[in-house]
Amino acid sequence: MNTTTKCAATVLAAALGAAVLAGCGDSDGKESGASGSGSKTVTLVSHDSFNVSDAVLKAFTAETGYKVKVLKSGDAGAALNQEILTKGSPRGDVFFGADNTLLSRALDNGLFTPYEAKGLDRVAADTRLDGKHRVMPVDTGDICVNYDKKYFADRKLDPPKSFDDLLKPAYKNLLVTENAATSSPGLGFLLGTVAVHGESGYQDYWKKLKDNGVKVVDGWEQAYNEEFSGSAGGRKAKADRPLVVSYASSPPVEVLYADPQPAEAPTGVATGTCFRQIEFAGLLKGAANEAGGKALLDFMISKRFQEDMPLNMFVNPVVKDAELPEIFTKFGAAVDKPATVDPEKIAKNREQWVQSWSSLVVK
Repeated sequence: MNTTTKCAATVLAAALGAAVLAGCGDSDGKESGASGSGSKTVTLVSHDSFNVSDAVLKAFTAETGYKVKVLKSGDAGAALNQEILTKGSPRGDVFFGADNTLLSRALDNGLFTPYEAKGLDRVAADTRLDGKHRVMPVDTGDICVNYDKKYFADRKLDPPKSFDDLLKPAYKNLLVTENAATSSPGLGFLLGTVAVHGESGYQDYWKKLKDNGVKVVDGWEQAYNEEFSGSAGGRKAKADRPLVVSYASSPPVEVLYADPQPAEAPTGVATGTCFRQIEFAGLLKGAANEAGGKALLDFMISKRFQEDMPLNMFVNPVVKDAELPEIFTKFGAAVDKPATVDPEKIAKNREQWVQSWSSLVVK
């Protein structure tokens, strides 16, 4: 999915002063990664943004007898690279964090043992991208342009609604985005433009967007918390960019961690600029505790785990019977038709697209 952070909404929560729960460690104090076949510890290898409530992990232990050790390994791309380097002798039993932009790398390297998790029939069909069950979907999220409501209201200017709107003179010098070569949302936004304008048209689109004053920074935290005028950090920094590439879940997080909580989110989402990300988990080939890994995968698509994710990782559940918390339904944006690109097409062209983008926009 990326070369930097995943699930930037988690970083947003931290930036707003949230007490984000850390992954639960092994209660017996062991520091090792994978557990033995007779062990009652199952090790989940993940990116740094994985987060789950203590109560949910305790429920898993009560149901199965297995305790969960979470081994966080940097951003999603770095975590995946480490598993590729240790292929056959994995550091854990389950890997979580490969998304549809990097899925082919994980599958082509043969990292996973196929396993059809119990309850997979409850998972939305359009998220099940691997028919061989080497990985299963766990969550979805949408990368979208966010806007500062006050900025546009004060100027009686409608916010943009689509990718093409961003090219209009009214929005000149207003947008900040992340580097597609170094950032997950930056890459997602680039892929969104490929989906909308095609391989033959995305370069021309970016030429026009550059001419319209788009600003490119290295990562999400700088873009959102330093450059975007609608965020809590941006307001303190007196930022001057009222448009930013972020997530559809950013407005609920702005409300959740504001003190006092506002009646309305200070930011909105341009739902015609969204790219859909899907995150996957799989049983690592060579897992020392294969039975525990299978039990954990089953649990990750249980209703309890799925309903815990939105306020911990700020992503959407993939099981059809999971309910979103009220703060998501009240303040979040419903993205009915996000842009998507086939994972095989991404695998074939990702590096070329990023290189072309860099030569056009960053040079």
